Amino acid sequence: MGAEQQLFERFGKEFAKGHVLFREGEQGEVMYVIQSGKVRIAKTVRDVEKTLIVLPPGEFFGEMAILNNKPRSASAIIEEDAKLLVIDSKTFEAMLRGNAEIAVRLIKKLAARIQEADDQIENLLLRDHNSRVVHGLILMSKRGAPEANGVRIDVTLKELAGKIGLELEEVNEVLNKLIRSKLVR
Repeated sequence: MGAEQQLFERFGKEFAKGHVLFREGEQGEVMYVIQSGKVRIAKTVRDVEKTLIVLPPGEFFGEMAILNNKPRSASAIIEEDAKLLVIDSKTFEAMLRGNAEIAVRLIKKLAARIQEADDQIENLLLRDHNSRVVHGLILMSKRGAPEANGVRIDVTLKELAGKIGLELEEVNEVLNKLIRSKLVR
């Protein structure tokens, strides 16, 4: 039996699409690692739920609440049927203390998330929709897949809108202008 299967037998759970793992403001006692499926992280702003990010397999989330012992800062909803590792705070601390590689990976991932939050703040400071969409696409292109005629960015309109703080219609309008100008495909 492989290490991944052993981990799933010990810590794993399966969740159906639409299941709410936790809500913003709840106390958090566990964190999660996605083995398969996708999880949407959302925050409520002025009574409207906004998607912050959709996390793929290999990502972890929920660690902030067990690291700082504060309520959840966002909600987590299963976007596609998922298999998750559910790790309580004592196990998480033991893993960090017992394995420097896990601790270093965690620090690197948290630093990347801080950088992404800085990028989002910079984008939100831009006043007009055109600039916000273009700036968001430029930032995403740095993580995209290079192709012969540019860079491929795998993002849905909903995800893009959530990242840059605009409504779907606003993003769609700007993207249509960029497509007509042959600046994006």
